[in-house]
Amino acid sequence: MAPARASIDPADFTRFLPQIFILGRRGFGDYGFRLVGGYVADLHGRDLRDENILNLWEPEDRAPLQMALETIRRRAEPLVISCDAWPEFGLAMRLEMMLAPLTGMSGDVDRMLGLYQPTVPSTVLMGQAAKTLSIRQILTGGGVGEAEELPRLRLAAVNGRRIA
Repeated sequence: MAPARASIDPADFTRFLPQIFILGRRGFGDYGFRLVGGYVADLHGRDLRDENILNLWEPEDRAPLQMALETIRRRAEPLVISCDAWPEFGLAMRLEMMLAPLTGMSGDVDRMLGLYQPTVPSTVLMGQAAKTLSIRQILTGGGVGEAEELPRLRLAAVNGRRIA
C-alpha cells in the first residue's frame, strides 16, 4: 500500500518544499498539479497549478511517462525520472524527478508527491525558463538497489495496422 496522503507532514521536509509538487489524478493520463513549490514554478517560468504534467514533456515522451504513472499507481512504489529541462535556446539542465504515490480516503492512489532534484547548477539555463522536459531514463523500484527500468514501447498497432 502507498502511504495515505493525510500521513504526509510538510514540516518533515521543509528544506525541500520549494522543489516539491503534488499531482492529482483526474482520469487516465490526466495528472494535474495541485501544489507547486517555488523552485518548480520558477524553473518553468509560470504557475503550473491545474496543468497536466504530461504537457511539460516532449510529445514522444508523454506516452512512456503516462504508462509509468499508471504503473506506479498499481504497484504503489516510487518512480525516478532522469531527464533534461530544455530552455527555448541553449543547453539543457539535467535533473531527476521523483514521484511517490499517495493513497486517498477511498483507498485508491489518487495523488503523487513529487520532487525536482537538479543534478547540475540551474545557471546552465542562463535565466531562461524550461520550455520542455525530455526523458533520459525511467526507473521504478521498491527498495534500495532494486531499481528497474520500465519497458519501452517498441511497437504500437491499431486494428492490426502498425502505427509506431
